[in-house]
Amino acid sequence: MERALAGRGERFAIATPHSAATQAGADAFDAGGNAIDAALAAATTLAVVYPHMCGVGGDLFALVQHPEGEVLAVNSTGCSPASIDPDIVRAAHGEVMPAQGPSTVTVPGAVAGWQALHARGAALPWADAFARAIALARDADGVPVARSLAGSLSWEGGANLAADPGLAAVFFPDGSPLAEGDRFVNAALTQTLSAIAERGPAALYGGEVGRRFALGLRVAGVPIEPSDLEGHEATLLSPLVGRYRDLDVRVTPPTSQGFVLLEILQALERLGLDPDPLGPDAGALALLFRAASLDRDRHLADPDHMRVHPHSLLEDGHIAGLCEEVRSGRPVPVDVDPTAQGGTAGLAAADADGWAVSLIQSLGPGFGAGILEPDTGMVAQGRGSGFTLDPEHPNLLAPRKLPAHTLMPVMAHRAGRLAAVSGTMGGSAHPQITTMSLVRAFDLGMTPAAAVAAPRWLAGGMDPVGPDPFIVAEPAARARVGAALEAAGFRLVALEELSEDAGHAHLITVAPEGTFEAGTDPRADGEVAVR
Repeated sequence: MERALAGRGERFAIATPHSAATQAGADAFDAGGNAIDAALAAATTLAVVYPHMCGVGGDLFALVQHPEGEVLAVNSTGCSPASIDPDIVRAAHGEVMPAQGPSTVTVPGAVAGWQALHARGAALPWADAFARAIALARDADGVPVARSLAGSLSWEGGANLAADPGLAAVFFPDGSPLAEGDRFVNAALTQTLSAIAERGPAALYGGEVGRRFALGLRVAGVPIEPSDLEGHEATLLSPLVGRYRDLDVRVTPPTSQGFVLLEILQALERLGLDPDPLGPDAGALALLFRAASLDRDRHLADPDHMRVHPHSLLEDGHIAGLCEEVRSGRPVPVDVDPTAQGGTAGLAAADADGWAVSLIQSLGPGFGAGILEPDTGMVAQGRGSGFTLDPEHPNLLAPRKLPAHTLMPVMAHRAGRLAAVSGTMGGSAHPQITTMSLVRAFDLGMTPAAAVAAPRWLAGGMDPVGPDPFIVAEPAARARVGAALEAAGFRLVALEELSEDAGHAHLITVAPEGTFEAGTDPRADGEVAVR
């Protein structure tokens, strides 16, 4: 099956960044499960086949729609360890949080997030969600290295990954990174998944898996204790909702950056811009992306520490101010030192009974903190890299605090009926990528497959907004709007065609009569199932 297919069906649709995950989700549907079961089967499978992007040691956000129409947001992201000392981190790294390493590890939330999803109305038993993942991990021949995984292993920072004993044993068996099509075996992860399938999340949060994980990380210099994991639970919240034309767009609230998407969409409509990313107003659109992203970088933090509520950023007066920044015609200068992001997998699932899930799970940077704990096979997430060491910032690193997060599941409704489910990968560029997918599908009339595959450019790439106003752009985007982007004050950075540095997008749309169309990004390794 091609990587960006579109189809129509009566029963369900699922789109993920890896074909094995899509198949696991489709099998869950065929076994009598609903969109929750399919999303869980896909998510656990991704933890095995996409270990650079997500896993048992990572975090999770989701939006879940019940057949009666209620939508809930799930935030299952972990806090920093109780014994983390910002002064020690600052002494070792200066004023900028490191992108990886022991001080970036936070409590893993994904497993508690899976449980929260399951409890919302899964039709199949908990253990069924792990069957495909465990079978793949247990295969004596190993798991094939996907294109994206091979790229992450061979990137210029791969030497740092190879320095970790756990990662080296699995992914650098002879000292060189595994290549696409090679196979890897992580036997310890098989045991971990089996324990969670049999004993539930308690195996990790207060159980033997969590104890061994924490103690192994202590050996690697991570200031974490088993007690840090014991108190973790997922949080259920009401989504933030914004209006764009005739769509009600729902996103996860902070610590998610979802409000940035709502800012962009409201300002885009207010400005009356041509929404086509490759159209005549591309330069103004880039200025809007940058201006809204600055709001995130100034304000997003643990909700208990935010000084500006996201509702204030969505008020008419603030949106008017964003529009004035765009009309000024030049990028707003800033003085920050951004931290790299980008180790995330998003997926979307929906069914004819009215269940729908947008789920995004992540390790932070690729391979998280760059540490694979050998006894459990778990890659430790590096979401602590999302903190800042600026003592005046609400996102300042502190003990038992949640870092600002880039993940942002999205759903859109029209006249109270589900119209779209979106899941992305792309670090700080999630709002830009989702904007492009939505406007291409709903304003330009593209199929979901065409919308997510279309040429992409991103203001600032996947990083937080920096002092250098640059744009990364794929070849067709440079050819079409490169001059307009440069005229707006941006420096262009060339990407290859269908570059993973432009993120992944996965999109399901639902027609008024209830039929599904779906597309998965050709920049990833996935496919869709619609039938």
